[in-house]
Amino acid sequence: MPRGLFELRKDAITGWWVAVVVDREFDRRRFYRPAKHMDHTVDDCPNCNLAAGADQVQLRVLKPDAFIVAGTEREAREASPSGREPELGMVGDSGSWQTIVAPRDHHESFAETSPQIAFDLLARARDVLSAATAAEKTEYLAVVQNYGLQAGAQTDHLCFDFYDLPHIPHRIGEELGGAARYVIREGACPFCRLVRDEVAEPAARLVYEDAAGVCFAPYASRSPFELWVVPRHHAADFGTATDAQLVSAAETLQSVLRLLASLGGPAYNLILHSAPLRERVEETFHWHWEIHPRLREIAGLELGTGLPVNPIAPEQVARELLETAREEQIETGVAAGPRSWDDFAER
Repeated sequence: MPRGLFELRKDAITGWWVAVVVDREFDRRRFYRPAKHMDHTVDDCPNCNLAAGADQVQLRVLKPDAFIVAGTEREAREASPSGREPELGMVGDSGSWQTIVAPRDHHESFAETSPQIAFDLLARARDVLSAATAAEKTEYLAVVQNYGLQAGAQTDHLCFDFYDLPHIPHRIGEELGGAARYVIREGACPFCRLVRDEVAEPAARLVYEDAAGVCFAPYASRSPFELWVVPRHHAADFGTATDAQLVSAAETLQSVLRLLASLGGPAYNLILHSAPLRERVEETFHWHWEIHPRLREIAGLELGTGLPVNPIAPEQVARELLETAREEQIETGVAAGPRSWDDFAER
């Protein structure tokens, strides 16, 4: 019997703590939560109307000036000419909200779409990032895919949203600072170290690996079945990814999301973590994807303390997903025994 209800785990990069529930046996039924959808058809889907007559992914501008930097209430009032109420457009910089849209009548999930469309979506995201870096107008480009109503999706059409932000988000800032401190302390990129450690001990949290990248459930997972997809090559900026690297990333993401379908095809948020647009962090940061299935509700302990509570240990997540892979004959590349980094060094 475990000594306590929670096991407190610390993220080696950000320093944040997570409470992992350790006194309950795994019950798959608790996490069987299929995604809910808008039930759009090709006739009433706005993105299908945009993509009419096109057979390639397209860019749709939803709001060209989506973010106004107001700051604190005091700062907003001081920036207002009247001194009483902040006036939109007068308080600071703005950033856009846009979406990368799959061709008409593509309402399938990212896991179910064709490899070509999966690649095209990632390639367009890369190109948008590269263009935003060259423009030097904003600070960060957030790239996300929301799948299912529970994850905030407002359309069934396969698409990626991106938000051109006038500030560096808190989570990214914590990763940037933590990664830089880790490099100073350990002399190595923490994400490269994670890749090496997870490959060397696949019995723990490794879910998928190939010559280009790995997927694992992070030690201090903040949510049930949280997964990270990290490339083996070190690069801070997703905007510099090659076509070959994007092909591999798309294949990995599709394979991992197929594994998650064993939970009934849950809603999820797929989030790209890439370098800020104006920061030179090539030596300390490492782009990667995070997958957060929406499989639970937020309770009082989390709201009151900011301490994430994960009802399933990441080691159990890896075991469950690998068992699913064996049952459904999905190739994961995970060996039966420990693997060495040298196994891939010459590929």
